[in-house]
Amino acid sequence: MYRGSEYEMVEWDLGHSFNYAEMTYLIAPRPFMVERGRTDGCGIDPWIAYEFARARRVYDKLKIGERCVLEYFDGPHTINGIGTFEFLNRHLNWPGKE
Repeated sequence: MYRGSEYEMVEWDLGHSFNYAEMTYLIAPRPFMVERGRTDGCGIDPWIAYEFARARRVYDKLKIGERCVLEYFDGPHTINGIGTFEFLNRHLNWPGKE
């Protein structure tokens, strides 16, 4: 089991209590987006897609599927920002490019 240090995950062992899809259920109906770098070492594409599909199913059942988005990009664990800023602008009135 990988137990690397992740500075942004201060809740030790939270992933063994709740999975990511279950934590997303607490966010709904708020907009939710995932950026997935294909060379990110946090997991492999099938695992990420499986957890995301579980989250998206809840949004679809609530008839708000457009508020739950997964964007793949070719890169590591980083902020890609291509679809994310559009997503933020569309759902949260984040300042977009003028």
